Order: sequence, then C-alpha cells, then structure tokens
Amino acid sequence: MRILLLADIHGNWPALAAIQEQCDLCIFVGDLVDYGPQPAQCLEWVRRHASFCVRGNHDHAVAQRASTNGRNGFKYLTGVTRQLTWQLLNPEQIRFLASQPVSRYVTLGDARFLLVHGTPRDPLDEYAPADPELWARRLQNISADFVVVGHTHLPYVLEVQGTTVINPGSVGQPRDGDPRACYAIWDDGNVELKRVAYPVEDLVKEIQQSPLPDQAKRISIEVFRTGANNVAELTNGVHR
Repeated sequence: MRILLLADIHGNWPALAAIQEQCDLCIFVGDLVDYGPQPAQCLEWVRRHASFCVRGNHDHAVAQRASTNGRNGFKYLTGVTRQLTWQLLNPEQIRFLASQPVSRYVTLGDARFLLVHGTPRDPLDEYAPADPELWARRLQNISADFVVVGHTHLPYVLEVQGTTVINPGSVGQPRDGDPRACYAIWDDGNVELKRVAYPVEDLVKEIQQSPLPDQAKRISIEVFRTGANNVAELTNGVHR
C-alpha cells in the first residue's frame, strides 16, 4: 500500500496542486486554512481525496470563530489572514473543519497509525521537534506502529521505541528555508520525505490581488518565496 501523507496546507493551492503522486489513499493531519489566499480550493481537494483527516489548530480556531491580534510574527499573519479565510469559506466548509477529530487511530493492513496535528498529549497546540527523548515521553501508553503529526512545518522521520514518528512537513508554508511543497510517502512501511517545486508566483499574484493589508502581503510573499521562519524580524515595527 502506498499512502500520501500531508500536513499544513494553509490555503496554498498552487503548492497542493503540484503534488502529483499515484497513491492508494491520502492522509491529512491538519491545518488547511490561514496564511494562504485559497482555502476553499484546498478544502475541497482534501474533502475529495483524503481518506482520513484530523483537525489542526488553525482549522479549530477558524471553526470556533476565534480571532487573534498578534502584532508581529506568525501571530500577526494569522490574525490578518484569518479575516480573509472567514470571507472565503462558506458555512458548510467551516462545518467540515469543525467535524474533523483532533486525533484518530487508523489500521491499514497490518499497520496501526495514530494521526494527530500536534502531539498525543496536546493534539492541537504542542510543537514537537525531532527529539527522541521528548517523543519517548509523548508515546507512553500509545499503541501505534506509526504516528503522523504536523504543526512544526519541519519534516522528519524518527524511530522511537518501536514506533515511527512521521512529520511530512508543510505543503503550503515550509519553514526550513526550502520553499518547495513538502510531503511524505508511506510505502508498505517505508517512509520517504519529498519536495516538489510549485509556481510560487501564481500564489504571489493571488496574494497581491487579495484585500490583505499591504504589510501582510509583503511579509506573506517573502515567507512563501523563501521558506523563512524569521517572521518576527519581518514584522518589526508593525502596528495594528
């Protein structure tokens, strides 16, 4: 069995559309929305193609109508792009976000998967890097061969006490200095992290044509073009 593993699409339709893999099924571990200007297209693709999904922290916040008012960094971008996300999604699409579980177990053949956006301890919000000691604690009392997570926007595969932790990285907003769309392929127990280039300037055009504030447009474009993680520096001096 060949499985496409996706996370953190964040409204970036050109990045998602660039992933052309022949797979038996698709698993998505959360964060369809915010940051990118085309959440509806991404949501409909996931609804059609993903066999199993979980809710990410951004999906949860959009569904709960939770606003944020950060003055810098990714919180600033979250706040301004969330207003756009609410304009672009219809009520039924927001209900789809709310309907997804925050974690779920899935058995496929002989393999048992745990799907969660953050960690088993904190499914929505905990950032877990590729730290074997941290994951050894988080996997206590967890019965799974594979744990698929997202949230950090940083890809890794980690073997911990007989369990493989897979973070496929971010499709729509990588933060490791490589702006290409990131994802993973699970093929009968073997895991491969993959990247694919996409037409970033198509995304830039959508951002430029959006009603986002000029400052948010500038910062968003820089992040999508570069895969930058230093948004706090880019937003120094922002006042809202």
